Amino acid sequence: LGLGLGLGLRFGLGISLSAGLSESPTPQAELYFFSLQPYAMMRLALAAALLLALLGASDALKVLVTGAAGRTGSLVLQQLVKAGDQFETKALVRTEKSGKKLRRKMNRRLLSRGDPKFSKEAIVSADVTSTEALASAMDGCDALVVCTSAVPKPKMRSILKFMWKKMVLRKADPGRPEFTWASGPPEDVDWTGQKNQFDAAVAAGVKHVVLVGSMGGTQKDNFLNSIGEGKDGGPGNILAWKRKAEKYLIETGLTYTIVHPGGLLNEKGQQRQLRVGVDDELLADAYRSIPRADVARVCVHALTSDKYRNRSFDLASFKAGEGAVTEELDALIDSLEGKNCDYGKTPELVA
Repeated sequence: LGLGLGLGLRFGLGISLSAGLSESPTPQAELYFFSLQPYAMMRLALAAALLLALLGASDALKVLVTGAAGRTGSLVLQQLVKAGDQFETKALVRTEKSGKKLRRKMNRRLLSRGDPKFSKEAIVSADVTSTEALASAMDGCDALVVCTSAVPKPKMRSILKFMWKKMVLRKADPGRPEFTWASGPPEDVDWTGQKNQFDAAVAAGVKHVVLVGSMGGTQKDNFLNSIGEGKDGGPGNILAWKRKAEKYLIETGLTYTIVHPGGLLNEKGQQRQLRVGVDDELLADAYRSIPRADVARVCVHALTSDKYRNRSFDLASFKAGEGAVTEELDALIDSLEGKNCDYGKTPELVA
């Protein structure tokens, strides 16, 4: 708006001055125009300035990325910032410390010299369990990209025990390491935290929510549900809590895009052929991984593509070098022929 106003003043004054000169057939007439009509000239200049300010006002899509300090969230943020004026981006992180780390990561590693710098003003520190903080963070936003997730963390003692059984005792079945949660259990992060985000989005007038989930939500015995401990002392059931949050998002009436990636790889994006499916059908294949950068690419594309509105789907890739690199993401979602994930296939693991 400020840029538009500045250009408008310059352009408006130019119009008023050139009009006075062009319509004055003699030097005497020019002098008369400038001496007797300064206020009229100024009114014309200000009117032109206001018009250009309105025309020049940013129409960038205002996007908040939650879980932005994570490995996938930071790549979503990277692609939004690289898009320039198309998006006005904010990042939500849990603490000021993680916000500082994210800014260093963005400006030193993820953004190139010619990219816009990521400023500290674009970072918001808030806990996703705080509805007041979320409401403030989402104020004025058009879209929300949710990359928050409970993060399993192996217990060091259990790793040592596992390695002893496997490498020293050479047991055929050494068991497996035990896990805890780095930022809270799935019930708090993947259910309550995401529910709070969706409620805040409704209250703030957000138009579109893109949610990064996970494959495996239809499988009762999926390994990911068994790791970590839940608040009730039972299994963490991370996929079940994620699925419950997805169903809640759909029921809010918000426009949604729900992406279930397969195994996440820390590799470059746009180097592979991507594929989509529904209801975990891709898990039947031997290979079902995908680079995080490609997940981020799909999320960012979904913000501006009508074809991705109110869609829920699984996402994976072929191995590097197999097939043709996927360029057209609209064609990718079209390959589903309108199919969405069926939430009636979700096992009842959590209340």
